[in-house]
Amino acid sequence: MADLYPPTHPYDSGLLDTGDGNRIYYEQCGNPQGKPALNVHGGPGSGAPQRPTRAWDPERYRVIRFDQRNCGRSTPHASDPAADMSLNTTQHLIDDMERLREHLGIERWLLNGGSWGATLILAYAQQHPERVSEMVIPAVTTTRRTEIDWLYRGAGRFYPEAWDRFRDAVPEEERDGDLLAAYARLMENPDRAIREKAAADWLAWEDAVISNEPNGMPGMYSNREVDAQIAFVRICAHFFSNGAWLDEDQLLRNAHKLAGIPAVLVHGRHDMGSPVQTAWELAKAWPDARLHIIEDSGHAGSDAMQETVRTAIEEFKNR
Repeated sequence: MADLYPPTHPYDSGLLDTGDGNRIYYEQCGNPQGKPALNVHGGPGSGAPQRPTRAWDPERYRVIRFDQRNCGRSTPHASDPAADMSLNTTQHLIDDMERLREHLGIERWLLNGGSWGATLILAYAQQHPERVSEMVIPAVTTTRRTEIDWLYRGAGRFYPEAWDRFRDAVPEEERDGDLLAAYARLMENPDRAIREKAAADWLAWEDAVISNEPNGMPGMYSNREVDAQIAFVRICAHFFSNGAWLDEDQLLRNAHKLAGIPAVLVHGRHDMGSPVQTAWELAKAWPDARLHIIEDSGHAGSDAMQETVRTAIEEFKNR
């Protein structure tokens, strides 16, 4: 893998008041006069990376990172049962991104995000295409109900013992119904012990799904402190049990709204949680997007996948 840039630490950070009781943490790295690029984390609920950036040329890019509502350093945190999940929807997050862009005085920015982050930047770009210069999207998802159903039910045919444990963690009368809604209810329980157990059971399933990928690592999802586990699962269950408040096929059907936005899509052939079919369908619907399928990668990524993403970032810095 090519050398990365030296570690780049934030030169600015703050909390953006949304006006409804939420405060969104953001930070900026690189060159304040550089090309703006917004890095959008996955999850939902994982929070932005807290390590220095190394993939972005600090002389050419102004990189903005933020923690989506109720996770990371944003407040209130979803580990607090008082945090109001009704104020956390896909549209709220899109509006937060626009509020942040205006707050920072940015006209247009490159968008980068994978997994859930891919869904969010696609939804944002379809609402605000005039604000997007380019897009770099690893691990393409559109969070259709069919994609959600695959991740939390269909993939169980490969890991039946792990899926049985995932299913059996909800009350018996709910096991044949909407599992994600059942988990969402568990994550709203006032008993912290119940929330902690539900979060651990959910994350054990997420770990199982990527366990046999080329670069899957034990505990990749569950290896976070307990409050972060609770927030991650509470937010995921809330979003996914509601289909992310997106119409089925909405992001593919509206891909024409992305016309003129150059994009690079990067997807692992062995992505068990988000099969490559979605990336293929999006690339066919979006002529300005180039799809790279990485043969040695799954959802956890690989050196080749990172290199392809970095090549796109390097290419776009000069546009």
